[in-house]
Amino acid sequence: MRIGWIGLGNMGAPMSGRLVAAGHEVHGFDLAEAAREAAAAQGVTVEDTVAATVAGADVVVTMLPNHGIVTAVLDGPDGVLAHAEPGAVVIDSSTIDIDAARSLHASVSAAGFRFLDAPVSGGISGAAAGTLTFMVGGDAAVLEEVRPVIEVMAGRIFHTGGPGNGQAAKLTNNMMLGITLAATAEGAVLAERLGLDATTFWELAQVSSGDSWALRTWYPVAGVVETAAVNRDFTGGFATALLRKDLELALAAGESTSTALPFATAVRDRMDQLVELGLADRDCSVLVKLVDGELSSPARDEAVAATLSQETTA
Repeated sequence: MRIGWIGLGNMGAPMSGRLVAAGHEVHGFDLAEAAREAAAAQGVTVEDTVAATVAGADVVVTMLPNHGIVTAVLDGPDGVLAHAEPGAVVIDSSTIDIDAARSLHASVSAAGFRFLDAPVSGGISGAAAGTLTFMVGGDAAVLEEVRPVIEVMAGRIFHTGGPGNGQAAKLTNNMMLGITLAATAEGAVLAERLGLDATTFWELAQVSSGDSWALRTWYPVAGVVETAAVNRDFTGGFATALLRKDLELALAAGESTSTALPFATAVRDRMDQLVELGLADRDCSVLVKLVDGELSSPARDEAVAATLSQETTA
């Protein structure tokens, strides 16, 4: 198939590269020169405009930071719907607001295209290995039509239901990731301060009740897990700003469904502190530096002072 890909960042470049390796003709677009170069190195034909990217495409995939950008890229006057071939399937693999995804289903369908909201889980390592989990909302028949394309990038594909349900699944999943990441960071620091060998503790935890994907893949102690961002000074990976965005969207979903989410709220607040400290672009596992006290912020200092005051009073 001919595929138009918009958004060639940390996830988009390896994902589109896997499609090239599978024999698809992939044309890509991104505003960032570094992203364009990374995709070109993967064999993607990099274009200068959205129009050129989607011309003649059977499938158009977007992988972008937020729903505002996705909407502009799809619905804008120079966007996908203005230039793609009628009947093409549009797949948005960004992580965006549930209501925004449902709105896009309506606008894309009204313009004569088919649409799937299909966010992914598995991180950069999963994108490179082709083992991502796809959570797909929309018409099951459309999913089956493009399944051969998605399978090249996926370890598992789940049809989660109708429009917006892919995003509902992703936001819930990422909320759980954020919470388990915080627990992993706190456990890693405590284990170290108790004198436990980091590798030994990691090995036993992943076969015990403390196991999680965050522990197995992102354990935030250098030299323990090859895929962990701590080994590269927290560059690349899943940016703090993006996890913060996902947690905010999950909290909005919680509010709309009258669901109390205190743990997610606490982790969102920690992400706020990291953003305040200028670490928005660092991998979110940099949270471990806040846990171990290497970083400080006014918000953190106030929280610690309040806790100490309560303990003294007690």
